[in-house]
Amino acid sequence: MQRASRLKRELALLAAEPPPGVTCWQDENQLDDLRARMYFSEILGSADTPYEKGIFNLEIVVPERYPFEPPKIRFLTPIYHPNIDSAGRICLDVLKLPPKGAWRPSLNISTLLTSIQLLMAEPNPDDPLMADISSEYKYNKQLFLTNAKEWTKKYASQQKRASKASEKEMNQSEMSTKESIPQKRKGSNIIKKEKKSRLDS
Repeated sequence: MQRASRLKRELALLAAEPPPGVTCWQDENQLDDLRARMYFSEILGSADTPYEKGIFNLEIVVPERYPFEPPKIRFLTPIYHPNIDSAGRICLDVLKLPPKGAWRPSLNISTLLTSIQLLMAEPNPDDPLMADISSEYKYNKQLFLTNAKEWTKKYASQQKRASKASEKEMNQSEMSTKESIPQKRKGSNIIKKEKKSRLDS
């Protein structure tokens, strides 16, 4: 009950006063799930970072013991970052319980999303999930920036999303067109063949 009322307040606050560049919504298919609740979020890449103009989707799973346990958050959009691995998992102290982490019940989803946005702008190469990207960030910053920008353009650009959306619409329209075309019934063909054979005889 405590979790449900708190999440309701948090979502209302996120809708009314979202952090700059952040949106969050609940998965409608799990509105009645009393265990882990799933949410989704979008974070816009900040200006003057290699993620600028990118739109990054995240998945937020709120455990049953929330707020005494932190939500599990991962990136659904691939991102080139030393603290985020290929599965979208994030290395961030506020996403972990003490003593290794810094999560506490007074924090909330909005705070976490803001912290993730800050991590995107200021990576922590000393606590990496991706050692090779961390090394690149430390010793060849220009190459890191180039690669991160390329990944953002490839996976998180608005043009990419628009083309995917239009492609999906075209596929749906093709499917509906095929469904609307009347299909010949096999039974009618058999009857026609039988009639033709009788006339021939």
